[in-house]
Amino acid sequence: MFKTFNKCFIFLTIFILVICMLFVPIFYSNNSAYTDEYYEQLLLSGDGFFWPLPGYTYISSYFGKRESPTAGASTYHSGIDIPASNGTNIYAVESGTITFASWGAGGGYTIVLELDKFDNISVSYCHLSPNYIVNRNDYVEKGQLIAHVGPKNVYGINNNPYKDGNGNPTNGATTGCHLHLTIKVDGEAVNPLDFF
Repeated sequence: MFKTFNKCFIFLTIFILVICMLFVPIFYSNNSAYTDEYYEQLLLSGDGFFWPLPGYTYISSYFGKRESPTAGASTYHSGIDIPASNGTNIYAVESGTITFASWGAGGGYTIVLELDKFDNISVSYCHLSPNYIVNRNDYVEKGQLIAHVGPKNVYGINNNPYKDGNGNPTNGATTGCHLHLTIKVDGEAVNPLDFF
């Protein structure tokens, strides 16, 4: 009887692992069909974006519906969160022009990059260091260092409504150091993982 139980347990374990390997990645993918020709061209070209945080691949919060992790954060996540320590280098995913480099409310210190190659795609980098490397109207190349991951707590923002559990002001709606990356096509947030 014990041998039968062991065989069943092993079989069930292998079965669950196979199911997880085959189907779990599908739950995190948003492969909806976009009709925009530029977006389709990017996907078909196979020329994916440069990963903004080389060496940091863990994603703590995926694109789409989620439970709000802190007050002020949405239950619809417009991008992905990549945890990294304060000061970690952040790179441009593609070449383009910086159109925003300032405080971005829930996004904390934020940079927005409008792409040259695809005039309808913008990339937002949030919860950055307030010591900006680039400024509005700067042109940046794909893979260029453009920012650093910011600290959890920031000071000097008047009327900052975002606070941690101790009442200290935070870098937007955040519970810790990370890069929040949003990609928009024609102004609509899409799954950033479709571009890498």
